[in-house]
Amino acid sequence: METETVEAEAAPAGLCKGFGPQSPRDIGSLEGLNERIFARAPSTKTLNLCNIHTHTNAEHKGPGFSVFAGPGDHGGYKCNDGDQLTAEELKDPAHGFGAFKGVKPGDTIEVHWVFSSCAVMPGQGLGSCLSETCSNPALRVEAQTFLLVNDPEALDFADFTYRGHTSEGYHQPMTLPEGTGEPVVYAGSTTGPKYTESICSPLQVTWSVRPQCARLDIASLYRWAEEGNVFKEDHSHGVRQLVTAPELLSPIESTVIVTRWDEPLKVE
Repeated sequence: METETVEAEAAPAGLCKGFGPQSPRDIGSLEGLNERIFARAPSTKTLNLCNIHTHTNAEHKGPGFSVFAGPGDHGGYKCNDGDQLTAEELKDPAHGFGAFKGVKPGDTIEVHWVFSSCAVMPGQGLGSCLSETCSNPALRVEAQTFLLVNDPEALDFADFTYRGHTSEGYHQPMTLPEGTGEPVVYAGSTTGPKYTESICSPLQVTWSVRPQCARLDIASLYRWAEEGNVFKEDHSHGVRQLVTAPELLSPIESTVIVTRWDEPLKVE
């Protein structure tokens, strides 16, 4: 989730200081020394969906996406089983001309559904989550990492998009992904490649990150862009490298992280 760059006063160790906890992080680690506390955003059911976008490779690191893709804007993490795809699953149905740019079969993406406490309509970028009368909203981001495949039997992105859907008066996606483990909820910030451990994001975000990958039919992502969407998304964005400095991370409460479908591991 990207925002405008804000320069922070650098600490002696090169870390920005005076900011709240940052994102992305390794959701398998509970460590964190950042003492800035803010109220957890409420359930998505009582917030307005304001934006949906993707990052090529996962910004977070998790049990199901722990393969390091390298440094820089195009680094991040890949789904663990990305090297097990068949030739057919790796075949691009658009032959390199898909309407959604920056991805191909075999790639990993992390999708962010951004929700705001402001009375806003879904739209382009983080600006759609704010308004003139609501400049400091409670923000929640639901995150799911997908492995893109050429397979019409895989998940369809249309099931997770916004198609004018409302519930109890709030703008909502059609649904959110299920079956990929209990989401790890933590206090963090907005992300995107313009931020580092020395240039921090000032916005406070409640994150809900699912720990396992799911397979997504790449043709459905192409259709989302081809048909047009209110978010004006037609390409996948770069990543912010993992934040590892404990001073920039919030502590995560004890939780259950799924390491295998049949073996939940309780992390104390």
